[in-house]
Amino acid sequence: MANQKIFKFLNFNNKIYLWIIGILILILFFYEPIIASVGVLILAYLIYYHWKNVHLRKVEWTRYIEGLMEEFDSATKYAVLNLPIPFMMLEIDGTISWYNPKFSEISEKKDILEKNIQDVIPTFNIKDITEEESNKSIDVIFKDRNYKVLYNIVKVNKKTSNKDYLIMLYWLDNTNFTILKEKYNDEKMNVCLIQVDNYNEVIKDTPEAKRPIVLAEIDKKLNTFTSKVNGFLTKYESDKYIIVFENKYLDNLESKKFDILDDMRAINQGNNIPVTLSVGVGVNGKTPLQSYEFAKGAIDIALGRGGDQAVVKKIDKLSFYGGKSKAVEKRTKVKARVMSHALRQLIDQSDKVFIMGHKVGDMDSFGASIGVLSAVKYRNTEGYIVLEGINPSIRNLYDRIKEKNPDYMDNIITPEEAEEIATKESLCVVVDVHRPKSTEAPRLLDIMDKVVLIDHHRRGAEFIKDPTLVYLEPYASSASELITEILYYLRNEKMDIEKFEAEALLAGITVDTKSFTFKTGVRTFESASFLRRAGADTTSVRQLFQDDLKTFIMKAEVVEKARIVGNGQIAISSMEKQSEDAVLIAAQSADDLLNINGIAASFVLVPTETNVHISGRSLGDISVQLILEKLGGGGHLTVAGAQLDNIDLDEAIEQLEKAIIEYLKEGEE
Repeated sequence: MANQKIFKFLNFNNKIYLWIIGILILILFFYEPIIASVGVLILAYLIYYHWKNVHLRKVEWTRYIEGLMEEFDSATKYAVLNLPIPFMMLEIDGTISWYNPKFSEISEKKDILEKNIQDVIPTFNIKDITEEESNKSIDVIFKDRNYKVLYNIVKVNKKTSNKDYLIMLYWLDNTNFTILKEKYNDEKMNVCLIQVDNYNEVIKDTPEAKRPIVLAEIDKKLNTFTSKVNGFLTKYESDKYIIVFENKYLDNLESKKFDILDDMRAINQGNNIPVTLSVGVGVNGKTPLQSYEFAKGAIDIALGRGGDQAVVKKIDKLSFYGGKSKAVEKRTKVKARVMSHALRQLIDQSDKVFIMGHKVGDMDSFGASIGVLSAVKYRNTEGYIVLEGINPSIRNLYDRIKEKNPDYMDNIITPEEAEEIATKESLCVVVDVHRPKSTEAPRLLDIMDKVVLIDHHRRGAEFIKDPTLVYLEPYASSASELITEILYYLRNEKMDIEKFEAEALLAGITVDTKSFTFKTGVRTFESASFLRRAGADTTSVRQLFQDDLKTFIMKAEVVEKARIVGNGQIAISSMEKQSEDAVLIAAQSADDLLNINGIAASFVLVPTETNVHISGRSLGDISVQLILEKLGGGGHLTVAGAQLDNIDLDEAIEQLEKAIIEYLKEGEE
């Protein structure tokens, strides 16, 4: 068909001439028939001559093309047979159809035709080719050699073969490059920053005669740790160290879960408080400076999560190790005073202040928001609490404010209203949460340039980007406790806050400490004392937590359904029906399960309209935070939560049990 088109093109003009001659003869026929008859004979000869000429050319062209194809086939066969690299052809099921001598050399086997490739090379998986749509190469290890296998899937002409497809494999020996790459990665320098979390507390609580021994033991442990990784150690402050070591030692450190954390806690040289470390490791930086920046970011996260843990930062990937002990309470309030001064300046420099907590707010986030609004009003600045909806956890407090302080309702707005009036000059204060997606109005964070973060949860991988001010203290019982301390200094130690504001803050502290039984330190009682002097009534606060009969019965049903899993100290229960009070019931039921003798941790799962919510509670020996972080959640050692999207209740329970088993295995290791 192609040749015909070519010849038609080559003989286009000759045909036109013949047509012209034919037309002229036809015209001449009407005037001179005899001459026209002679012209017809001449035209017939010309047509015959033209046809013969075209036919001969076509035959010659066909012979030329066929000869060229034979030469091409011969060259192709020669090239395939003499390829300088191993080459083979497979059928679609992995059966070997043909291979060249070079492949025989690497396989060291004979008579492998019609055998399956996986019988010859066990590390080769035909599915890597047949099920992959985009890649055109795979990596295969065979007899201690690394090969990059390029492949093509070719459709076969059914006239010449009974096969539909053939797979062409070209084996490129990549061993030297792989060795060089591994050596390069192994010899990369990692930067490790180490800080003694509770240095001042350990020194103060250690007898003076024993202090040099404790400090010497800390240095000795770190020097031993450094020698194991063939690195060098430099102490640049009394409680801060930097270690540089090669990347090849990192896998060993991670496999041992950074056992330096356990070694440091085991120091017993007269110190009354265990020594804990925060470790940040920067990996895969393009330059030593970038690795240092990664390490700095990693140790900030470790400190933000309460210390006594290691964080490895590999560009954007974070890995966490340790974190199974309680955060050490800081006894000095210097930071609270500094934060109050900085917050006061930011409030004064802003046209409006927007305060928001986490989605499905609880008494702590709502109470802390009310406390911040009190500070904003004290500075005579326009302030608003952003609240998407009223859930059962805060309904009692919200209704009380609506009834007894109706003017206050003008300062509670929806996220949509906040987005309409917010400007770049406004200030956003986020309380009781540090994950952007978990805030009441994530879009507000993009509108305003200034963001203040006040939180007491252990820092996770997801964090608000570039906050202006961060007050993240995992040792604190609640965000309400942190806000109370800020109010104390911001108001110059005066107790002139409104009674309902003091009760809201005290309710926030009460709910997160489980009535002052969990995660309660000296500063927690000092904050409660301040609020009590400001007029907070404990009986009135207690009434904020009263449930109706229906909710009480549902909690009892959840507790009744509980079953023991894991090591015999963990209880799991669930509520199958959706309820408006589901999240509240989950939290309170998890608390109630801890009252059962022998239960050290509890989890309650409840379905909501959009996901499955999990509430986790612990007495302290088991970290519910580390368990729920495996499911994308977070929180504290003793209080944590998670939300699983696009999943049913049974699947959520299965994933939770798997996370518990993984956590317990890590503890055994």
